[in-house]
Amino acid sequence: MNSIQNAYVSLGSNLGDRAGYLLLAVRGLLAAGLDVIRLSSVYETEPVEYTNQPTFLNMVAELRATTLPPPEQLLARMLRLEFALGRIRDVDMGPRTIDLDLLIYKDEQRDSDYLRLPHPRLQLRRFVLVPLNELVPTLIHPTLHRSVSDLLESTDDTSLVQVWKPNH
Repeated sequence: MNSIQNAYVSLGSNLGDRAGYLLLAVRGLLAAGLDVIRLSSVYETEPVEYTNQPTFLNMVAELRATTLPPPEQLLARMLRLEFALGRIRDVDMGPRTIDLDLLIYKDEQRDSDYLRLPHPRLQLRRFVLVPLNELVPTLIHPTLHRSVSDLLESTDDTSLVQVWKPNH
């Protein structure tokens, strides 16, 4: 089985200048010393679970793992970036200026109060699977041992995920 070489981060925003927050988050990842090597397209997505909120813009960033800090330190940098961009955690799953989730970090697995790897809900969410599939459809999930494209085909999530067209 091929080992996963890189890390994948989901970015989402549904408050204010959504595209601007995604751009600032990517710039923030770079400023935090992270080697962002590829970005998916930006997708407009329906909220899931807590649905009484504006639509999201979502994307996935691929980070070069050979230059990454340990996963706990990476998560700490992501949380500081969320805070710097005005993320307020007042409603669980609620609206946010920016949301950064560490989806996969190489083949690493963690299960602590602070960090769960791979992300425990990534296979349940089209807004994560669609952009991840754009980047790495054949990537094998470290614990489910199924490809991203297979997970996307078999998810029960039917929420709308479409490439964002900013002027429509």
